[in-house]
Order: sequence, then C-alpha cells, then structure tokens
Amino acid sequence: MGYLYIMTNTRNTVLYVGVTTDLSRRIKEHAEGIGSRFTQRYNCKKLVYYEVFQTIEEALERETQLKWWRRRWKIQLIEKSNPIWTDLGKAMLSNPLLRDSGSSPE
Repeated sequence: MGYLYIMTNTRNTVLYVGVTTDLSRRIKEHAEGIGSRFTQRYNCKKLVYYEVFQTIEEALERETQLKWWRRRWKIQLIEKSNPIWTDLGKAMLSNPLLRDSGSSPE
C-alpha cells in the first residue's frame, strides 16, 4: 500500500508533497522533526490531505504529477476535501482505527 500526502505549516503558507508506505509513522516523524529537511526547515507538521493507493509505485506516480502542479491547484485539491485545513494527522493519530490502518477518513 502507498500514500501520497500533503503537509503544511501552522499558517498554511508552505506545502510539502510526499509519499510513504506507512502514513501514521510518517506523520509522527514529521511531528518530531525527523525526515525531510524541507519539512524541518519550514515546520511542516500539519497533514492536510492524503490519498491511498494499492502500491507505492502508484503513489510515486501521483507525487510526480502533483509536484508539477501550480500551488493554486494543490490548494483547490486540499480544499475540496478539507476546506478549513484541519490537521488530519491529529485525528489519525488519536483514532486507533485510522492510526492502525492509515486509511482515508473519506
């Protein structure tokens, strides 16, 4: 299984697109400042969007696609499912069903 995700900072001014095979673990790493230098530098600890894929290869394809997108398009994608930019990571880590499966809340 693979996940594409978008993180932001507390003011929603920076967007980071990433992929992982374990979304819960990756969210914890971002919260602890482990992993990407970009997310450490810009304090991207807030999960605002994610997609679930059958394979990591599919998630990587989608990541490549989104990395070419304009910022405005990414914002529209986020706001379609998360209009107030709720931190989905907090909900995921506090809910055992979501934490263990990493499945989408949709």
